[in-house]
Parts: sequence; structure tokens; C-alpha cells
Amino acid sequence: MATTITGPAPARTPGRRLPAAALAWVTAYGALRAYWAAGHRPGDLSPVGTDLVVFTGWGSVALCGAAAIVLAALALARADRVGRGPRLALTAAGWTAAVCLVASGAMLLLDVVGGILPGLGIGFYPLGALSRAAVVAAGITTGLSVRAYTVRHAVRDRAGCAACGRPATAPGPLDRTPAWAFWAAYLAVAGCVTRIVAQAVVGFGESPMSAGPSAVLFEAGFVLGGSLLPLALVHSFGRTWPRRVPGLAGRRVPRRLVLWPGTAISGGLVVYFGLMLLQMCWERLHGRNPFPPEGGLDLPEAFFWVAVPAYFAWGAGMAAAARGYARRTRTPCASCGR
Repeated sequence: MATTITGPAPARTPGRRLPAAALAWVTAYGALRAYWAAGHRPGDLSPVGTDLVVFTGWGSVALCGAAAIVLAALALARADRVGRGPRLALTAAGWTAAVCLVASGAMLLLDVVGGILPGLGIGFYPLGALSRAAVVAAGITTGLSVRAYTVRHAVRDRAGCAACGRPATAPGPLDRTPAWAFWAAYLAVAGCVTRIVAQAVVGFGESPMSAGPSAVLFEAGFVLGGSLLPLALVHSFGRTWPRRVPGLAGRRVPRRLVLWPGTAISGGLVVYFGLMLLQMCWERLHGRNPFPPEGGLDLPEAFFWVAVPAYFAWGAGMAAAARGYARRTRTPCASCGR
């Protein structure tokens, strides 16, 4: 039987301490940004010099300050008692700050690839990578704080489960993978295939990456991440080990083994290539080639107008498929069944 509440959210509802922890993190990082912006930034922190994109210098300090103000408001007990208008404004400001923080650390995707495969030829800047990891963590914790705040109000306003905190209108685990998740997964596969075809047209030798074992590992991971992983998010072999797998056949696949890589890779692709696509549109609208020949790499502009949207479609499709997988494999609440 479902247990519901109609009064203030119980102590077990999520996010009571998270805004305070996120506030401490953002404040500390903002202080570091201010120190660097004051003329103490250490050398090159990325291939383009600065460690962040979009929000750099004092702009990054202002962004951290804005996020800190939102988190400070969320950490106040009275924030749960404000009216609908201020609540929506606070929520919108929080999500905006979270998205901007994550977007400013978009080059973290290159750090991960370059750090795991150092022989690939992608420059790795340890201090810059730590800075980008810190700002992405700040964005994620800010977003989680806003989400927890939203859930608390949903529980309070619409009656929810006292055990799990989900509102009465929240959907339960899915009995089957929805059609939209299948379409999303195959969109991700199509994006990967399109990217490979685009490279084949211009020639596989026209690549800035170095050859060697790291390149082989990268290419193998590239193909698996664009084919096996999206399909595992929607097909049964992503939930139960197939019969051909010795020792594991018929057993449940650990949820995090599929969901975590799918979420991380899709998030990196969407953020990095989404920003790149916006930059390309901006440059072209101003009559400039978004990718002028440099560094010995001379590829036609049309290649990027195919490859970058393909990457973005890959990430967006896999993100939606991961959402479907998360709902399909979620353990229902023992009290309300949601």
C-alpha cells in the first residue's frame, strides 16, 4: 500500500545537505578562479591556452558567484516555504547556472580521452583537466541540488511517498523498453556510422591522431561506444547476460555497467559537440570558415558539417536511450511501487 503525505516533506526527502556541500565546492572553486583572473593563472591549461570555454577570466568568477547565490538560497530552510513564482525563478536560475558550469568544462571530454590513451596525440594538461573536472562537478552538484529542491516541492504539493520521496504522479519502472528509446538508440548508431562514413570520404589518413596501440584502442572503443553500448541500452543483452557468455549466461547484467558509461559518454558528446555546433553556426553566419586549415590538417568544411552533427546525434540518442534504460531497470520502491 502506498504511503502518502500532505504536509511538509519529511526528513528523508532528498537534498537537505546537498546544496550546502555544493555551495562550499563552488565557493572554493570561485575563489581559485578569482585568483587566476587577477593575473596568477599558470601557463597553458589546454590546447587553446585557457582551461574553460565560453565563461573564462572574470566571467567564470561571475558564473561561480551566481551559482553560489542560488545554492545559498536553496540551503535556506525558508526556501521550501516560498510561493510558486519565486520557486520557479529560483529553479530556473539554478538550472541555468548548472548548465553553464558544465558547458564551460566541455573540453573535459578531450582530457578523458587524452589521459586514458596518452599515445593518441591529444595534448593532456593535468592542471587544466583538474580545473575542468572541478567545474563540471560544480555544475552536476548544482543541478542535483535544484532537482532535489523540485522533488521536495512535488512531494509536498502533490502528495508523495514518504519512503522514496517520489510524487504520486511519478511514473513507476517500465515493464518494457518504449519505442522512443529504440529510436533513440538507433539514432545514436546512425550518428556513429555517419561519422565513420564522413571520415572514409576524406580518407582515414587525414586525422590529427597518432598511429599506434592507443589509436587501435581508441578506434575499438569508438566503434563499441557507437554500436554495442547504445544497443545494450534497449535490448535484452544489456539487462541479462546472453547464453554465449560463459559463466554469466542468464545472470542479470549490473545496472551501472551499462548505465554509467552510457550516461557519461552521451553527456560528454552532447556538451562538447553541442557547443562546437553552436560555434560553427556563429562563425558561418559571420562569413568565416569554422575550421580554417592549420597544424597540417586541411579538411573540407563540409566534413565538419557532417561529422559534428553526427557526434551530437550520437550523444543525444544515447542520452535518451540511457533514460529509458534507467527507468526500465530501476528498482521500485517497496512502499509505493514507483
